[in-house]
Amino acid sequence: MTTTAAPRRTTTQAFFDPVTGTVSYVIWDHATKHAAIIDPVLAYDFKSGHTSTAPADRLLTYVRAQALQVDWILETHAHADHLSGARHVQSQAGGRIAIGEHIRTVQATFRTLYNLERDFLPDGSQFDHLFKDGESFRIGDAEAVALLVPGHTPADMAYLVDGTVFVGDTLFMPDLGSARADFPGGDARQLYRSMHRLLALPPETTIYVCHDYPPATREPRWQSSVAEQRAHNIHVRDGIGEEEFVRMRTARDATLDVPTLILPSMQVNVRAGRFPPPDDNGVAYLRIPLNALPVRRGAAAPE
Repeated sequence: MTTTAAPRRTTTQAFFDPVTGTVSYVIWDHATKHAAIIDPVLAYDFKSGHTSTAPADRLLTYVRAQALQVDWILETHAHADHLSGARHVQSQAGGRIAIGEHIRTVQATFRTLYNLERDFLPDGSQFDHLFKDGESFRIGDAEAVALLVPGHTPADMAYLVDGTVFVGDTLFMPDLGSARADFPGGDARQLYRSMHRLLALPPETTIYVCHDYPPATREPRWQSSVAEQRAHNIHVRDGIGEEEFVRMRTARDATLDVPTLILPSMQVNVRAGRFPPPDDNGVAYLRIPLNALPVRRGAAAPE
């Protein structure tokens, strides 16, 4: 006797930003047309200092076309490779900006690095909601669960909704493996355990990744499954143990360059997508700490 999986009550639409390799998502409940937006991007031109809302506006165009009500703007973590478009999305479509509660640890680290203004408090209050591990919430009538998956950063969250899981940078597509674990507070051993937490979900669970940096031999992809990852992920497939992974990840991370946008992006992303407060001339400035980050001479790998 065969069983048929229950039909999905939600639809997921992906939006790939080729400049940063980021995949943002809109997931919405068919019954209520309530939605969540996950990891929206604000474009930033490093040379000119100009920002653009174009990547986030693509999501908003879809939201309007489907007549959706945005309940949540979910960040999987404070990204080091793009500026968050969360605040722009909220200004246009509403919704609560949320992230994991351990963002406070990340805020404290980068408050020190940037020597941020006195009234910036590393207490998570810049976000509308801080998720605890295992906390349930709803997107319309669809139940969702926030899962703590540290390792890439201390604050990474995955969001499990309707048989799908949005994993942020915790997993990549099987041919790329896993994200780096050498950011402040990152830990390769934690990353391995977080990946296995996700890979313990039912094998048919759909996995949506936050980034893809495809080799020349294929087009960008962002959807896989627990079964596919367990069978084919080059870093964490079945049979690869924790010690083997930690040795590989630690050695690989030592060869990677600093991400291009880490310094501009983090001081925006720890503020939930807000720019720093403007100076008395009305202009907001991003701070670049000189000689503060370790020098890397390795590959300019985006992971």
